Amino acid sequence: MNKDDFLYPRGRYYGQVKPENLVFNANLQEFAQRVSYICNLETGGKLPPGAAYEQIKDLWKQLKRSKKELRIGEDPFQDDQGEVQD
Repeated sequence: MNKDDFLYPRGRYYGQVKPENLVFNANLQEFAQRVSYICNLETGGKLPPGAAYEQIKDLWKQLKRSKKELRIGEDPFQDDQGEVQD
């Protein structure tokens, strides 16, 4: 087994296969992995609670930015009023 595969496991993606969904899923898994590490460091006394909070907050902002840039959750066939265009 590869060291990176062991340290950073990736789950399978079962959703609608589109490039932006696959990229966001990878970003989401990385977010979850990093939050887990930060929580473990804080719980073990290696990281102060305030620093852990700030790191997780920064990771959350990065994930939100990724979602916005990838236009996840938006319907490209809707107009500004939410109606489907023909």
